[in-house]
Amino acid sequence: MLPSENRLRRREDFATAVRRGRRAGRPLLVVHLRSGATDPHAPGENVPPSRAGFVVSKAVGGAVVRTAVKRRLRHLVRERLALLPPGSLVVVRALPGSGDAGHEQLARDLDAALRRLLGGGVR
Repeated sequence: MLPSENRLRRREDFATAVRRGRRAGRPLLVVHLRSGATDPHAPGENVPPSRAGFVVSKAVGGAVVRTAVKRRLRHLVRERLALLPPGSLVVVRALPGSGDAGHEQLARDLDAALRRLLGGGVR
């Protein structure tokens, strides 16, 4: 599970990551990354922690499949949060094939997308 301070919750934050961030597509998922974004809702000048959100549509599968995909992605992103620049916003959008994919396949695609977005700093 992702810690509460590392979760994207607001629609505006998702929109910022998707519209103003960089994108890397893979066969199973698309990752949007807005590096070092500051939180306009947070008081003070502190850089907020990196935050992640997930989009898993009905095209991926039924409710049980979507929930399983979200859990796998949350677990994978939690392990990689330290690699992201402070204040980053990440949105991971699962594509239809991710419902049939295993943990290793999702990890491989996530690592490849992050490597592309961060310039090689991921496994």
